[in-house]
Amino acid sequence: MNEQYAYIGKETPRKDARDIVTGRAKFIDDMKLPGMLYGKILRSPHAHARITHMGCGRARSLTGVRAVLTHEDIPTWEWGIPKHMRVLDNKVRYVGDAVAMVAADTLEIAEVALEQMEVAYEPLPAVYDVEASPESTDPPIYEQYPNNTYPSDPPVYEPKLLNGLHMGDVDQGFAEADVVAEGTCGYEIFPNPLPPEPPGVIATWETPDRLTIYTPSQSIAFNRFIGIPFIGMADLRAISTHCGGSYGTKNANMTPVGYAALLSRATGRPVKIYFTKEEHFHCYSLRLGSRIHARVGMKRDGTLTAVSGQWLVNTGSGSESGPFQIAVGCGELQLVLRCANWNLNPKLVCTNRSPSGIVRGYGGQELESSILPVVSLAMEKADLDPLEFFKKNFVKAGNGYFWREGHWWTYRGIDFTKAMEKGAEAFGWKDKWRGWGKPCAVTGIKRRGVGVGVHGNADVGEDASEALVKLTPDGRAMVYCCVSESGPGQRSSLCKMAAEVLKLPLEKVSMSPPDTHLNPFEFGLMGSRGTYAVGSAVIAAAEDARRKLLEMAAHRFEATPGQLDTENGSVYKIGRPERRIPWRRITGITRTLTGEGRFDPDYSLSNFLMTFVEVEVDTETGRVDLMNVVNATDCGRIISPKALEGQLHGALGSAGLDTAIFEETILDEKTGRMLTGNMVDYKWRTFADLPDFTNVILETPIPSHRFKAIGVGEIATSPGPSAVLMAVNNAIGTRIMEYPLTSDKILKALGKIKGGKSR
Repeated sequence: MNEQYAYIGKETPRKDARDIVTGRAKFIDDMKLPGMLYGKILRSPHAHARITHMGCGRARSLTGVRAVLTHEDIPTWEWGIPKHMRVLDNKVRYVGDAVAMVAADTLEIAEVALEQMEVAYEPLPAVYDVEASPESTDPPIYEQYPNNTYPSDPPVYEPKLLNGLHMGDVDQGFAEADVVAEGTCGYEIFPNPLPPEPPGVIATWETPDRLTIYTPSQSIAFNRFIGIPFIGMADLRAISTHCGGSYGTKNANMTPVGYAALLSRATGRPVKIYFTKEEHFHCYSLRLGSRIHARVGMKRDGTLTAVSGQWLVNTGSGSESGPFQIAVGCGELQLVLRCANWNLNPKLVCTNRSPSGIVRGYGGQELESSILPVVSLAMEKADLDPLEFFKKNFVKAGNGYFWREGHWWTYRGIDFTKAMEKGAEAFGWKDKWRGWGKPCAVTGIKRRGVGVGVHGNADVGEDASEALVKLTPDGRAMVYCCVSESGPGQRSSLCKMAAEVLKLPLEKVSMSPPDTHLNPFEFGLMGSRGTYAVGSAVIAAAEDARRKLLEMAAHRFEATPGQLDTENGSVYKIGRPERRIPWRRITGITRTLTGEGRFDPDYSLSNFLMTFVEVEVDTETGRVDLMNVVNATDCGRIISPKALEGQLHGALGSAGLDTAIFEETILDEKTGRMLTGNMVDYKWRTFADLPDFTNVILETPIPSHRFKAIGVGEIATSPGPSAVLMAVNNAIGTRIMEYPLTSDKILKALGKIKGGKSR
C-alpha cells in the first residue's frame, strides 16, 4: 500500500491510557450512587430440584434489610434464546441457580440475611451428558421441552436463521469420494474465561418508567435492545463503565441486570450486584459444549465431496443465544471447508450444569474444534498435508455460502493463500511436517509434533452501526458512537479513523461515553466487527461532516467543495495552503456541523487466521508443553499495530488455544458441583510458561472501507484447539478425539494406564 497516513498503522497513545494507569478510570466496583443498596443472591446447593418451602421472615426482619424477593414476589420474566430462563423460579436447574434475592444497606447485612433464609427442596434426578439428556425419562429440566431439547424453530425476528447445513446430495458425494472417514470428537465443559473483573450491575429507577443501568459491558447497547420483559414500556438507559476484560462473556449481563433491576424497583433505591469470583466461576455463563458425530468424503487431491453428521450442542441449564451460535458456527464452517454436499444436523440440548452463553469464538470455535479432527481422519487416509488442504479449501472470491441469517452470499474478498504460505515459512512447516502420526523430533521420552488450524468469520460485517461526528467551531471533533471499551483499544482506533478523514490532530478528536441515551444505534463489539462495520459508520459520518464543512466554506474561497481541503481545524484551497480559514470563521461560534454515518449488514467479506503449533509430549508423565506458536493473517490495513498484536496474543488462554491443554471444568456428577471453580484449581498459563510466539501479518487491500481494513481479534482463539490436538496426535502416533489433552488422556492413549488406547 502506498497511502501515507498520519495515524492509521502507526502507534498512538490510547485515549484512555492515562486514566487507566493513574487509577482515574471508573470500573463498576468503584461506583457508588447516593442511597445505594447492595444485593446478594441465595443460590441452590442442588443441580435439579423443586422448591417446596421458602421461609424469609427472619431475613426480612433484620435491621438494614430493605427487600427480600422470591419467585412468589416477582413477575414472570423469561429470557434467553428461545425465552425460557427465569430470574427466579420455583425450580432450580444447576448448582448455583438463584433461589432468592436480598437488598440491604451493606454487603455484610445482605450476607447475614441469606443465612437466615429457610429453604426446603425436593431433589430431582440430574443429567449432565449431552447424549443422555434427550433420552432421559426423568422429569425434564424445562416442562416445555419434554426431551430436554430446544425447538428448532427460528425466532420470529430472524425467520431464516441457519439451523444446520443441508445442500446437494450427500449420498452421491460419498459415492464420488476416494476416501471416507467418520468419527466422534468432543470439545466440552470449559470454565468461564474469567476476565479479571467479575460481572456487576448498578440499577436505579430514576422514575417509575425510567430505568438506568451501569454495567461493564463489551456491547452496552445490547443490554437495551435485547429487552427485559418485566420493564414493560419503561425506558431503559444503559451506560458502560470501564470493562475489565470480557473475552465475549460481557456482551450483555442480563442475569445480574435482572437481579439489580428487580431489587431496585422493590426498594426504590439504586442496587448494586457484583459477583464474587466464586459466583463468576459457578453461576455465570460458560462456553457451549460441542460433540460431533461426523462422516467426511474426500478426493485424494483434497476436494471435499460430502460432509454429514450430528452436532450435539450442550447449553447446560440455559441457552443465552444457542440458536445464533449454531447459525454462526455453520456459516463459519463453510468458509473453512468448501463442499457441495452437506447434511449437518445440530441439536441444542439442555443439561444440569451451569448455563451457556456468549464466549469468544461464538459457535464457530466450538464446531470447528470438534469437526476438524474428524476431517483430519480423511486427510490422513488421503495422505494430504493439512496446510495444502486448508489452502485449497478456504473460501476464495466467487465462492458462495449461507450465513447465519439464512441468505446466500458470494465472497468478494482477497485470497489468503499468501498469508498461509508466509506463516508456514515463518514456522518452518515444510521441514517439521513428517506426515500423520509422525513426530517431528524424538529426544528420549519426549516427542514433538506439529499441527495447524484455520478460522474465518464473515461476522466482520455483522448487523448495523450508526455514528455521528460533530465538528465544533474551535476545530475539534466528537465521535458519537455507542462503543464500550473492553480492553483492545477500539475506541481509540475509531478516533484515529475520524482524525485521518478530517486531518485533525488526534488529540482534538474525542469519543462520546458509551451511553445509549447519548448515541445512535450500535450493535456492539462482537464478531470482529469493530474495524469494518463500526469503522465504516464512523468513516461515513466523518466524511459527511467534512463535506458539509467544505460546502459551507466554498463561497468564501469562490471555489467548489472539491477544490478545498481541511487540516488542523482550518480549510484551505488545494494548491494554495497558505490561504487558510479556521472553522470558526466558516461556521461562526454558534453553529456545529454534524455528519451522519450508517453501516448495514454485509456478510460478503471474511477475516482469516491460521495458527501453527509445535508441542512436546513427555511420554512418561503425559505432560504436554506448547513450544512454538505462529499466527498468520492478512488484515488489509493495520489500524493500530499494538492493539492487533495484543489481540493475536489472545490466542493463548482466555477461551483460546489452552482449552486444548488444561482449561477444564471438572464436574462431580454425584452432587452436580463444579470442583475446579476456584483460583487454585483453575489452570492457566503464567508468563513463565509462555511459548515462542510469532505473528505474521500481511496487508493486502481488502474491499471494506476507505482504509481497506478488516478486524481479526475475535477469531484469534479459534484455530488453536484443533491445531494442538493435531500436533499431540502426531507427536504420540495415536489419536485422541476429545479435549483437553490432560496427562491421563495422553497416558491412556499410549496404553500406559488403565483405559487402553484412545481413538
